[in-house]
Amino acid sequence: MELFSYMENYDYEQVVVCQDKLSGLKAIIAIHDTTLGPALGGTRMWMYETEADAFEDALRLAKGMTYKNAAAGLNLGGGKTVIIGDPRKDKNEEMFRAFGRYIQGLNGRYITAEDVGTTVQDMDTIYEETDYVTGISPAFGSSGNPSPVTAYGVYVGMKAAAKEAFGTDDLAGKTIAVQGVGNVAYNLCKHLHEEGASLIVTDINKESVQRAVADFNAKAVDVNEIYSVDCDIFAPCALGAIINDQTIPQLKAKVIAGAANNQLKEERHGSLIHEMGIVYAPDYVINAGGVINVADELNGYNSERALKKVEGIYQNIEKVFDISKRDQIPTFKAADRMAEERIERMRRSRRQFLQNGQHILSRR
Repeated sequence: MELFSYMENYDYEQVVVCQDKLSGLKAIIAIHDTTLGPALGGTRMWMYETEADAFEDALRLAKGMTYKNAAAGLNLGGGKTVIIGDPRKDKNEEMFRAFGRYIQGLNGRYITAEDVGTTVQDMDTIYEETDYVTGISPAFGSSGNPSPVTAYGVYVGMKAAAKEAFGTDDLAGKTIAVQGVGNVAYNLCKHLHEEGASLIVTDINKESVQRAVADFNAKAVDVNEIYSVDCDIFAPCALGAIINDQTIPQLKAKVIAGAANNQLKEERHGSLIHEMGIVYAPDYVINAGGVINVADELNGYNSERALKKVEGIYQNIEKVFDISKRDQIPTFKAADRMAEERIERMRRSRRQFLQNGQHILSRR
């Protein structure tokens, strides 16, 4: 990878390489865009095969956070950190303290959070060195487990998608196939069951499936059968890349709306389901409840205020559908355009402000 060429092509602002010999810290902080505000994005710890892979992942994830935060209506930009190492055996207090000092050195340009391979306890350790961290323990005034809030956001977004497909957002009597019944999906199932939806569930974890069957009267199916079941809505809440050449021909749902990240294996799959008339709620718009929730910590966390903001996902999904129809493009492209248009409006506003300021100074 030619780093500067890549950064220039996709308009990245900054990459910070951090190392601490004593603790073994090797971290890459990527800041993509701060037009809307400081960059917010989690810290991922992973055993990358090469350093180039780590750089590529940090850059890709940072750009994704720019779009996610912009689409969610947050006054935050996009950033991400990757730490090279095995999260099961390479962690130590010194590592995350050292990392916290690097974040502090950025003086608020980047705010971190939990991600794959890191925990609330790791965030607490970072908090020993900097205030620019979210998702810390509730004892420190944070929001705690984000899963219920993420699930609530997916639920309201699903209702908006149902309205687009069926003319009503009432989910009572609808059959919803939920792929994966982890923490987020379990809470989603709770909302759906309470509204009167019929649930079909699957998961590689049989205990999770049995819990959903017992608690929500759900029907259990094999992991490979979930795509082809008769249902109104398909809710991917586990792995990414599950909308692909093999699964699309099996789908009978009129709506795809779920919590999983990177649901489309390739962009062309988003175009294909659009051509088939399937209403797709883009993943990073509908699953933004978690980031909206932790972002509220920056103002002193208030659960009622955070949930009110998460309810805005309904309107955000509606905006995506409006742009899709306005520009005659698939919804996954409409989500990108929504985020890009918001960022561009802020850029123009700032340029105008600076020009006005220079004009006033020139008159003095």
